[in-house]
Amino acid sequence: MVLHASELLNKKFIRKNESNAIGLVDLKHSEQNSAIPMADKSRPSTLTVYLYVPNIIGYVRILMNCFAFAICFKDKYLFSVLYFVSFVCDALDGWFARKLNQVSTFGAVLDMVTDRISTACLLVILSQVYRPGMIFLSLLALDIASHWLQMYSSFLVGKTSHKDVKDSSSWLFKLYYGNRKFMGYCCVSCEVLYIVLFLLAENQTEKLTEVLVNAATQSWLYLTLLSLSFIGWVIKQIVNVIQMKTAADACILYDIGKKR
Repeated sequence: MVLHASELLNKKFIRKNESNAIGLVDLKHSEQNSAIPMADKSRPSTLTVYLYVPNIIGYVRILMNCFAFAICFKDKYLFSVLYFVSFVCDALDGWFARKLNQVSTFGAVLDMVTDRISTACLLVILSQVYRPGMIFLSLLALDIASHWLQMYSSFLVGKTSHKDVKDSSSWLFKLYYGNRKFMGYCCVSCEVLYIVLFLLAENQTEKLTEVLVNAATQSWLYLTLLSLSFIGWVIKQIVNVIQMKTAADACILYDIGKKR
């Protein structure tokens, strides 16, 4: 009788442990299942990324530039204002992206494409206004080639941003991308110089050197503005050359590394 009672107690103990184990497994599964929807909720949808504040600013910039170039020969001053405001918004969308934690690869690409196309359109217009026009077309080719190569080579080697140039041997290249104020000065100088040249052109067959000399001698304001913007413009073109050469080297070294 004692042995039979002990067996019953053992069976009850085993059943109790088994029920507890099943309960723990069910609880674990329920926690995992509840965690999955939470993870899905924290992940932004495609539409959400498209509607990020900095990306919306990018769309506004595109519309603004489209309207500006549509009226560029009818109203030069309105064009210049719209173009420059669009350029200023380039810094504004970056500030919002960092402030609101809305940094995205799409936003970075949208930003760069908008910048390059805007500058390219203005350079094409200047190439039709001034002689020799090949100067502006060459600047257009350098600008697009250097930035496209830099973007492609950065992603090729696994970098998250084309502005990551810490491994570069050029101090000027690192200073340009490492110091926002210095980079801003160079970029603003380029755009201001191109806008001023567009405003100074009265005919569609202007000689570039004559216009620059006349503007510098007739007004101290133009002289100061052209001098300051010209310095930043020169630095920007040197950086573009360094950028293109550095990016091309990175692509070649990547191919050499694969063959090894």
